[in-house]
Amino acid sequence: MTPHSPAPHADIAGLLLAAGGGSRLGGRPKALLPYRGRPLVEHAAGVLRAAGCTPIHVVLGAQAAEVRERARLDGCVLVDNPDWPDGMGSSLRAGLRSLAGTGARAVLVSLVDQPGIGPAAAARVLAAFTDEHSLASAAYDGVRGHPVLLGSAHWPGVAATATGDRGARAYLREHTADIRLVECGDVAEAYDIDTEADLDRLQ
Repeated sequence: MTPHSPAPHADIAGLLLAAGGGSRLGGRPKALLPYRGRPLVEHAAGVLRAAGCTPIHVVLGAQAAEVRERARLDGCVLVDNPDWPDGMGSSLRAGLRSLAGTGARAVLVSLVDQPGIGPAAAARVLAAFTDEHSLASAAYDGVRGHPVLLGSAHWPGVAATATGDRGARAYLREHTADIRLVECGDVAEAYDIDTEADLDRLQ
């Protein structure tokens, strides 16, 4: 931890959703895309660690065995999601289940395919935590994005509505008035690595 890094926040877990198969990338799992000489999943987990999350749970799916073999994810809890083809919702549910019994009062959820979002943005959203009922999200020019902070009181509701590729979207829409938006557009870029054209952003 550098002198300027936030202290680990034992109450807030990090949850990295990294199970996707990269169907629009020729079937290359996003977790294994090369970024700065290492698998992208390493970078994404490192962002949560640098922001102060502990523990960090990483949900794997497509080519999970290869991700485990190639990526250095020491200290992370690796969660296998056999239902990953069903979409992000299944990974979010698997991740929330894996946090049961950890004592975490909230979780900071991030996506593996957003390398433009670094520790500064993640730490800002983490700082919005007050208690188990906290609900906060990064915003980019006022538009809600990732990462998202979910107090543990919200986990059952999120899990019940997380289907397909929607993740927590339906739950957050129903609770818009309760979400604290944390502007991060000055410290991060919220692009996704979805298509071949996006791969240039990984250089």
